[in-house]
Amino acid sequence: MKILIELPTWLGDTIMTTPAIENIVKEHPDVKITLFGSFVSIEILKKHPNVVKTILDDSKKANFRFINLYKKAKSLGEFDKAFSFRRTLSSRFFLFCISSKNRFGYKRYIKEQIHQVQRYNDFVNRSLGSDYVAADLKLYYKPKQFSKPTLGINPGATYGSAKRWYPDRFAEVAYTFASKYDIVIFGGENEIDMAKDIETALVEKGVKNFTNLAGATSIVELTKQIAGLSLFITGDSGPMHIAAAYKIPSICLFGPTKCLETSQWKNPFGKIVRFELECSPCMKRECPLGTHECMKLIEADMVIKEVQDIINQKYIARKN
Repeated sequence: MKILIELPTWLGDTIMTTPAIENIVKEHPDVKITLFGSFVSIEILKKHPNVVKTILDDSKKANFRFINLYKKAKSLGEFDKAFSFRRTLSSRFFLFCISSKNRFGYKRYIKEQIHQVQRYNDFVNRSLGSDYVAADLKLYYKPKQFSKPTLGINPGATYGSAKRWYPDRFAEVAYTFASKYDIVIFGGENEIDMAKDIETALVEKGVKNFTNLAGATSIVELTKQIAGLSLFITGDSGPMHIAAAYKIPSICLFGPTKCLETSQWKNPFGKIVRFELECSPCMKRECPLGTHECMKLIEADMVIKEVQDIINQKYIARKN
């Protein structure tokens, strides 16, 4: 059985497809999977034991995108089934061009608000005619073994500034627990300045046991680092879902996005911090009101309390 899977563009969305992909494998245990998608989506899933080939979707850079997609689709050969977890025009065109006996394009079948993991799994169940449950998120990288209990902080969110908490508040939380945990600061290339602000604040407070990895890790290295943490503090982001896959005790800060749809899936050690406002969730990349109240109202003391609660409940005893 040969199956093509087109992955979502974003890191977090791709991780949320993993229970559905595991159910495809459950239906076809000997399947050989070809992945098609963005760089980050390919990187996070390329170690799946059933993946035999990965194809980077670089069609946005092509002069004639649809011609590029057509040529790529025809160069891949034939498949028994093809799934696309995207629903853009370009994805529908690519799926149409794939040589496959059965093609399945992602649809939102349920109108009610449910978790995105359930939506992806429902799509696969309807495509296969199956009734599999959505189990845990699944990634195939081994966690890094830290020598000491380690707290990770992730100030960024690729989607936009509206999802981001404030560097000085991250620094305050990190400083509070620096005597108990080594600190690791994460972030992408666009978040180096934010991470540097946190680093500067920690240095001013006399904290030395931290490492700033912003802009310095690959997707694989990022995954291994997060997988080995004792505790993680993050906004709604791709790294948040990495932590969920490894059930890392996490404090997740939500503002403009729908926590019922994109919170950590099946992480018993995860907590959400958010405020219910009339304007939220607005789902905007930048605050349309210019006030950023949904994130501004989350004080450092609130997050410190949540971290202390996790410590007191011994959620992280297994990591220490």
